[in-house]
Amino acid sequence: MTGPLGNIYMLRDLRTKRISSFDRTGGNGDCIYIAEGEAKTIAEIKGAGIIRHIWFTLNCDDPMIRRNAVLKMYWDGEENPSVESPIGDFFGQGWGECYNYISLPLAASPSKGRALNCYFPMPFGDGAKIVIDNQSDKPIKCFYFYIDYEEHPSMPPDAGRFHAWWNRELTDSHGSLGENEWEIFATFAKNPTDKYNYLFADIEGKGHFVGINYFVDNPGPMWYGEGDDMWLVDGEPWPGSLHGTGTEDFFNSSWCPNELYQHPYFGYARIPNKLGWMGRTHCYRFFLEDPIYFEKSLRASIEHGHANVLTLDMASVAYWYQAEPHKAYPAMLSKDKRQNMPEIGVVEVHKWRDAWRRSKGGGKLWGNE
Repeated sequence: MTGPLGNIYMLRDLRTKRISSFDRTGGNGDCIYIAEGEAKTIAEIKGAGIIRHIWFTLNCDDPMIRRNAVLKMYWDGEENPSVESPIGDFFGQGWGECYNYISLPLAASPSKGRALNCYFPMPFGDGAKIVIDNQSDKPIKCFYFYIDYEEHPSMPPDAGRFHAWWNRELTDSHGSLGENEWEIFATFAKNPTDKYNYLFADIEGKGHFVGINYFVDNPGPMWYGEGDDMWLVDGEPWPGSLHGTGTEDFFNSSWCPNELYQHPYFGYARIPNKLGWMGRTHCYRFFLEDPIYFEKSLRASIEHGHANVLTLDMASVAYWYQAEPHKAYPAMLSKDKRQNMPEIGVVEVHKWRDAWRRSKGGGKLWGNE
């Protein structure tokens, strides 16, 4: 049996340890303070081991602290972090928001999603370091944490190291017809390439891909998810070994969903309540039973609308294991470039309608003319 309870009775020669923010005086001040602009190392572990569980919660006057504080993790004395992501996005909380979220490896739990949990195992052979980089102009007044890990005498050579990378892009529509989704203006364009896709992983080395949190802010009411997922393994040409049929299909759902659904491996943790699919949607999928393996490289991307026709604010965190060394990530977007786009709502739609009516000369216009 390989399930979480299958071998729970087996005795092992291991030692479990924890690094936490407990009050060293014996009092109840069980948190640390992280000043504005401070990069605080919260854990530095020597030797070999496996981090089994991480729990965080924090208090800050900056409403965007979950985008403005960056989580970094380093294995085996490396110079470049293997994990680099805004702290909220890493744990499955987009746009600096707080909401409950359930999956097997990651969760945001009550109160109202403010408790952040990670169960991805994170092995290391010669030390581990975890840093919270508070890039906000406000201090994190209270940062509470548990980091539970095992001590091991060594790590086997085939133990991959855990990696996570955050990306964000304001996409543009491509082609002469602009945002031509659902063939509203003409027949669909062809897209025999991944050139303009949104990129969520660009990996060099041997490893396997295990999951993605995917955040899309849609400024219009049109369905955002006609885009196919595309995977180019070990430098192969398009269309590659794995090619999908639509965004909702990739996230194990169907027919343009707009409802909350949380499975341990996939789901929709955040959906909009506006016109059509306008607003913020958080999808996730974890490849825990079906990792995507690669020997030399992996380029993973997805269309933003069929043939990349939609303007969307897209962000993601990709998760994978690989042999080190890893390819250094592009420079993290500055704090200013990580902020949310303005929300589009009923007032903006009303303004669009007014502009359209004026362009038609006014009068008794219903809206479908």
